[in-house]
Amino acid sequence: MNAFLSQLLAGLAAGGIYASLALALVMIYRSTHHVNFAQGEMAMFSTFVASLLLQAGWPYWAAFAATVAIAFATGAAIEGLLIRRLRDAPVLAIVVVFVALLVILHSLAGWLFGYAIRAFPSPFPQAEAGYGGGLMSPHQLGAIGVTLVMLALIYLFFRYSPLGLAMRATAENPVSSRLVGVRVNRMLALGWGLAGAIGAVAGMMVAPVVFLDVHMMSGVLLYAFAAAVLGGIGSAPGAVVGGFIVGVLENLLGTYVVGAELKLTVALVLIIGVLVARPSGLFGKAIVVRV
Repeated sequence: MNAFLSQLLAGLAAGGIYASLALALVMIYRSTHHVNFAQGEMAMFSTFVASLLLQAGWPYWAAFAATVAIAFATGAAIEGLLIRRLRDAPVLAIVVVFVALLVILHSLAGWLFGYAIRAFPSPFPQAEAGYGGGLMSPHQLGAIGVTLVMLALIYLFFRYSPLGLAMRATAENPVSSRLVGVRVNRMLALGWGLAGAIGAVAGMMVAPVVFLDVHMMSGVLLYAFAAAVLGGIGSAPGAVVGGFIVGVLENLLGTYVVGAELKLTVALVLIIGVLVARPSGLFGKAIVVRV
């Protein structure tokens, strides 16, 4: 029973990270109606920046805050310099740009930081027995806490702040938003910046577990995409719920059913199953077009 609870809680810890990255995917999808395939590489690159700051002697949380700020500025710059110019481009052109951005960031990280696998420190105390009778490690518990705090802040921002409401309006109807005085371009850049910052947090939380290298976010992005599809690719609450569901399913099925070697297939089967059975996801809206 303890082994099952341990796997369940580990799944929740992983699910929080998937939920964070899925939320970043949803934020960009709602502004561009395209999936940012480079979201994982953006998070990976930000985590390498955090590693450099830590090696330079910065305290962990100072490096954490600086990395989030840098990731925010990078995301906003990508939107302003690249994505904004493709707003009216064909779908295939935008997909190619996202894939090219993935390859560029991946190669640039390898060129700058190397391809060696390195350790990334956890900000939480190390304890051999962990908490809860050994059911959870301090890092797992801390990662869940960081994720929940971040998600709560994002919810409050979008629900109650004027800027958050303007961003929601822009995502729903940019034309009408522009007519009532909302600076749509600024809101879209802000959305990309927030997505970059959220991805950076996810990268720094997962790096102590999977270690830091240029490939670290490949599997995480797949799980996050499965979470976004399950919850509804346009639904922020759905991305959060989907992230925790995917984390638990991946951990339990990987341990008791398919084995660790086939854990990634859980995400692929889930994506295919949702797209076939319920394309709008758990919380998404089905769009009906009448001709």
